[in-house]
Amino acid sequence: MNPTNFRMFCPDESNSNRLNSIFEATKRCSMAELVSIDDELGPDGRVLEVLSEHLCEGWLEGYLLTGRHGMWSSYEAFAQVVDSMLTQHAKWLEQCRDYAWRRPIASLNVLLTSHAWRNDHNGFSHQATGFVDNALARRSDTIRVYYPPDSNCLLSVFDHCLRSRNYVNIVTCGKQPQLQWLNMEEALEHCSRGASTWKFATNDGGGEPDVVLACAGDVPTIEICATSWLLQKHVPGIKVRVVNVVDLMTLMYPDKHPHGMDEMSFNALFTEKAPVIFAFHNNRWLIHTLVHGRANEGRFHVHGYIDQGTTTTPFDMVVLNEMSRFHLALDALKHIPRLRVQAADAIRIFDKKLDEHHDYIREHLEDMPEIRNWQWTADFSDSASPAPLAKGHPQKAMFTDS
Repeated sequence: MNPTNFRMFCPDESNSNRLNSIFEATKRCSMAELVSIDDELGPDGRVLEVLSEHLCEGWLEGYLLTGRHGMWSSYEAFAQVVDSMLTQHAKWLEQCRDYAWRRPIASLNVLLTSHAWRNDHNGFSHQATGFVDNALARRSDTIRVYYPPDSNCLLSVFDHCLRSRNYVNIVTCGKQPQLQWLNMEEALEHCSRGASTWKFATNDGGGEPDVVLACAGDVPTIEICATSWLLQKHVPGIKVRVVNVVDLMTLMYPDKHPHGMDEMSFNALFTEKAPVIFAFHNNRWLIHTLVHGRANEGRFHVHGYIDQGTTTTPFDMVVLNEMSRFHLALDALKHIPRLRVQAADAIRIFDKKLDEHHDYIREHLEDMPEIRNWQWTADFSDSASPAPLAKGHPQKAMFTDS
């Protein structure tokens, strides 16, 4: 629909990032003579591919400065090749606001995929999350960071990013099939808020929960929802609240970032006293930095990437980085003294499951069926063979390519 002023720049990874549907609309751009074995090449192609992150990102910067539009997609681990280039573009955007004669340009839109938590056979070399860390050192009037938890949220977020001007938008979302949590209407509302309570996974009845289970990122979302499911199943009387954060900047104060939440809104979401177990896609310190100064900030206990990895199963990655549903559940129970007796059996179960996982993946080279096939079930039955969900339940229990 936009054949003259939009391009996608991708370092030889359109197919491996599962963005190959773009070739139903256009081709890879090549001015060379075509031969029979060429794949989707042509002089009018809108996709620029070459195995050089700094060249692709630099192309996009120049293209935007001409008044046109585009996006850059990269493996998360290798996006850091252009850290200094992103810094300089952000600084240019910060300065250009001071000159009324300089017209706004389309935002620099970055899609990070093939991320640290799900790159499978590529292993430890492809596991790094530091691109966002560098970006957040820039001014808040320029940087936007999003972690859509499913495909519908990704559609909503990226639609917003493509319409925006004078920002650097960084969207991190994996390419692997994942659970679809929200329908499109729910996704639009959730993304417009930036962060919200997921009622289908919450049982605090609108009152004070024993623990808040928070998450940002597609894989952390799965683990947090599974944590809520396990706690409600195995710990009688526990009250949990699940909060998903899609716009990372909402965690900041409004005087520090225009997307930030005021104190009343923040406390309504995370409470003022309940322990918060936060599963985060990135490095743990980043959440602590963003919530610094909030009410009783020491109650935030963050699990995230700690540079532990190898070529292993998807669930083993979260186990190695201590962000598995069992680690999260054990940490939650540690901070709820009133349920110490009720939690004793659950703690033994969760510890045993970690041992079973260790042995199973080494024998079968894949995750346990109860992990591979898990999805939310409202009655807390065996989630590997779930009963049909109640009509109108927001979790659709369907797989889609994120």
